[in-house]
Amino acid sequence: MQQQNMNMQNQQGVMQQPPAVISTKDSMYLTDMLSWNLLAVKKAHFYAQQCQCQELKAEFERCGQMHQRHYDQILTHLNPQNQSFTGVQ
Repeated sequence: MQQQNMNMQNQQGVMQQPPAVISTKDSMYLTDMLSWNLLAVKKAHFYAQQCQCQELKAEFERCGQMHQRHYDQILTHLNPQNQSFTGVQ
């Protein structure tokens, strides 16, 4: 049983380099990830603007910034030749 689990772990290893071609399913998932993060940025900004409590407002702003970083990071990975122009590392 242990041997079988170890074989499964080896088969599901981390890819060292991305594939040369992205499948349609992968492309759709990446589009969804961008959409989810952008929506989260917009919602967090909206909620921060509506908040009276400064602690909650700050937390919503941090949440929005986190999702903005994720959005930018995904774009950077999708378009590596523009990495020097975006300022994102």
